[in-house]
Amino acid sequence: MSDETRPHRTAAVIPAAGRGVRLGPGAPKALRALGGTPMLIHAVRAMARSRAVSLVVVVAPSDGADEVRLLLNEHALPDRTEILVVPGGETRQESVRAGLRALPADVTSVLIHDAARPLVPVDTVDSVVEAVRDGAPAVVPALPLADTVKEVEPGKPGEPEPVVATPERARLRAVQTPQGFDLATLLRAHEEIAVDGEGATDDAGMVERLGVTVVVVPGHEEAFKVTRPLDLVLAEAVLARRRATDVY
Repeated sequence: MSDETRPHRTAAVIPAAGRGVRLGPGAPKALRALGGTPMLIHAVRAMARSRAVSLVVVVAPSDGADEVRLLLNEHALPDRTEILVVPGGETRQESVRAGLRALPADVTSVLIHDAARPLVPVDTVDSVVEAVRDGAPAVVPALPLADTVKEVEPGKPGEPEPVVATPERARLRAVQTPQGFDLATLLRAHEEIAVDGEGATDDAGMVERLGVTVVVVPGHEEAFKVTRPLDLVLAEAVLARRRATDVY
């Protein structure tokens, strides 16, 4: 069967093995409650709401896969979407690789989504999937920047830092997830691109280093990442508004 006639099947991988230290001590960030429900559950539901996504792979902490499976079983998820839990690695890159290895052979495209972006609207998910299915090998949702950005020479914490350059704001975008990929392209990036330190935090950046073009589609203001306590307050407000207007 040629690539043109091969049916498309899209899966989503959610790396959720990190501890989320910026939200403070306690449970891993992905398991923190939002509106009484763990953020991870919101993120899984956000992917499963897209009818294009038939499989969601949750990459759990290496010692917490059973706990995550129990958690998923306790919450209502769409019956038409298959949910799979696999143990992750020490870095995000290793965890994404674990999720990719778990994909069935018939999957042709994949979304990589941050568990800490629990409120991404389904229209954003669908627009990423559609762009990949239309032929883009890598797609990221993104928003224009509201603030001017300065490039600085990093110094010691708390000390003034000299400005090196002011990038043109009109050319800059703040990238969100889910990021969408032709599966073969993303697998090649993970095989060929070695990343030092904590590993890749941006899969699209790995694909760029292959020399492959990454395209941007419009993101959404509600697809923000819950990293700090203030983000959690904002997320609670967005969720409350959705529930009040029956959007959720």
